[in-house]
Amino acid sequence: MMSTHSPLLALLLWTTTSAAQDTLNHIDDADCNCFQTNGSSGAYFSNHLFLDFRSLAQYAGVPPLVQHDSNTSSTQVTSAYFSSSKWTNSWSIQSWNNSASLGTDSSDATIPMTNSPQNIYIDADGDTTHLTLRTSRSPSLQSAAELESTASNYHHLSVRMYARTRGSPGACTAMFTYRDVETSLADVQEADIEFLTAGPVDRIQYTNQPSFTAEGDDVEGASQNASLPNGLGWDDWAVHRLDWTPGKTTWYIDGEEVWATGFQAPRDPARVLFNAWSDGGSWSGEMEEGGQAMLEIRWIEMLYNTTDTRDGTCEVVCSVDKGDQVGQAVKLSAAASIFEWILVRVLVVLIGMVLAV
Repeated sequence: MMSTHSPLLALLLWTTTSAAQDTLNHIDDADCNCFQTNGSSGAYFSNHLFLDFRSLAQYAGVPPLVQHDSNTSSTQVTSAYFSSSKWTNSWSIQSWNNSASLGTDSSDATIPMTNSPQNIYIDADGDTTHLTLRTSRSPSLQSAAELESTASNYHHLSVRMYARTRGSPGACTAMFTYRDVETSLADVQEADIEFLTAGPVDRIQYTNQPSFTAEGDDVEGASQNASLPNGLGWDDWAVHRLDWTPGKTTWYIDGEEVWATGFQAPRDPARVLFNAWSDGGSWSGEMEEGGQAMLEIRWIEMLYNTTDTRDGTCEVVCSVDKGDQVGQAVKLSAAASIFEWILVRVLVVLIGMVLAV
């Protein structure tokens, strides 16, 4: 027998749900004064950047592997996408090599490595596409990929990528913040997410650099070799997130906090970088000739402040964590939130009264 309370309960629950849905208001970034992030590292940021690589079939194509250093650094970009303002306004493709440090006391690299624009391209995967950063080994060269932000004045951020790593053992792929320094190792400021293809597929490396001293000793507390949650491996698609807030770095996977530390958290303005590399050294390991590994990224998202950010009013607060579409901001209305809070609690009381009858 159906309870006589059921229609009223259904109405109350529908009203509660409708109130919650009504507060989910999509909004253009330009109409937001600030963006609020979630989690234990939740903070307010002035800017939002979202780069979506999932629908770029017109640019897709896998370039040949780079075999010689002579056709590496000066190579043109792999598609018109990387010449577009949408890309160049935010990112710069690197072409540096390790010739200056190879064979010196400052590096244990054993293989010449050069970054090439040929290793950064759009690739297709069924009905979707992604950005690929590739590193590959030829008899004479380890060809690598690196892109860095054109801005060097990010000062606290939440950066995320929906990504996976796959390929041959002996590579390191990474997303990290970095501040250029030309002084001592101890002055390095860098927060890392790294994937090592020579290691277990269920492990990920988080670090606030430096992780070692000039004498080669480990810096205790600087790094965490963590387990990916929920049975994930670094070869699975997942959202990897790094939050750099004042005095703290926090790492998440698919919204779940994995590690946080205040030890050696970056302090000063920095760049954001992504790379895929190997040099035969102790960190990456040595890749076999003919091997290759890829960091594949479907989208990149950043909430950030810069040194240009000025304190001001935050009348329109937005969120990308509470929306129903990745990359799409929603407006968090204080008035609506207070109304919803009161409404829900009134309905809870009413439901309790109905059930007591």
